[in-house]
Amino acid sequence: MKTNWSANIIFCPSAIYYPTSEDEIRSLIINAINSRQKIRAIGSGHSFTALCQTNDILISLDKYQGIVSVDASKQQVTVKAGTKLKLLGDLLFQQGLAMENLGDIDAQSIGGTISTGTHGTGIAFGTISTQVVRLKWVNGKGEIVVCSATENPALFKAAQVSLGSMGIITEITLQCVPAYKLLIKNEKENVGQVLASLPERLSQNRNFEYYWFPHTDTAWTKTTNIALEGKPAKDSLFNYLSELMVENYTFKILCEIGRLLPSQTKHIAKLVAGSVPTISKINYSHKVYASIRLVRFTEMEYNVPAEAYEDVMKEIMKKCKAENFPVHFPIENRWVKGDDILLSPAYGRDSAYIACHVYHKQDNSHYFQTLEAIFRAYGGRPHWGKMHTQTTHTLADMYPQFAAFNALRKQQDPDDIFINPYLEKLFN
Repeated sequence: MKTNWSANIIFCPSAIYYPTSEDEIRSLIINAINSRQKIRAIGSGHSFTALCQTNDILISLDKYQGIVSVDASKQQVTVKAGTKLKLLGDLLFQQGLAMENLGDIDAQSIGGTISTGTHGTGIAFGTISTQVVRLKWVNGKGEIVVCSATENPALFKAAQVSLGSMGIITEITLQCVPAYKLLIKNEKENVGQVLASLPERLSQNRNFEYYWFPHTDTAWTKTTNIALEGKPAKDSLFNYLSELMVENYTFKILCEIGRLLPSQTKHIAKLVAGSVPTISKINYSHKVYASIRLVRFTEMEYNVPAEAYEDVMKEIMKKCKAENFPVHFPIENRWVKGDDILLSPAYGRDSAYIACHVYHKQDNSHYFQTLEAIFRAYGGRPHWGKMHTQTTHTLADMYPQFAAFNALRKQQDPDDIFINPYLEKLFN
């Protein structure tokens, strides 16, 4: 039996394989084609949707990690698709390089990261998929396919965010930048003041995001900028244990209390908001972006047009007050530059992302359904790795190039061997 990270998806594949080479991956796919079996790949299982679910063959890329090659002159690095982001950060740093931007979790594989359109924050930066310059995969015909911005560019734009529906990615070439340090400042602030000064915060800082705690007026802001001076913070057992205990185990205890005593949700939310730490530190980028996440939750995240963000957030805050949801997880707010990737939620528009979390042992249905209706009313598009209720019909209205993507997908996988029941709802 297998589960994803949050354990909201449980399934029993008939076989699980851990290939160590591209040849092994190709052989497994060819065998699946010949035996008419479905096949899905799993990275770290950090998607909350049933992307990796299958009753047939499951391929884990956990034993397929590392750097394939480095082009120092172009600052481009080709890596195996199973490489975890945490390992990738260290490997790139050894080469004097770094990712231009990252999200707030580094447990995912780079293949899963780009396949779901995962992102960080910053109005000058696109999703992580925009840092990809070349892709290599094995398709549903057993063929090895290579594409880039100059080599079969139409297919490349489809493959940059594909949900694993075209095949199993084996290699990813990333456009990197020289290694850099960031100064991060995390502060507890009044949410009204944050919203009032939002344009300035977004334009004057490299990265900005904030968390709003329902039932309170508290926001936890995270601001990062390039640090030209200052020494990187030393990794210490004290700092590690502080993050581990205060931000995870203490929070987990409060989550359990909230689950057992929903009437205490407001008090818990205020307690959590009040305990938000003020932090200021310098470190190399790959050690700044990610946070430790041990408390399991389910998540829904939607992309909305940047110009609609303030109206959307005001409606969410109003609805949270009216409905009094038993939720004490904060709502995360981030910004991303528009792109031209066919299935990217940021396709054709500068965007804001709003993420809603619920403790994994609690029912999320009413909360998520209510907020999803607000997102959809403003042209929202779901994050592909987060929970949503969209289908082929609604997605075709959201994405101008949805039909074009589906046609290219079908060319790559004519027998739908990579299509599980979840993806069938999206593409058929």
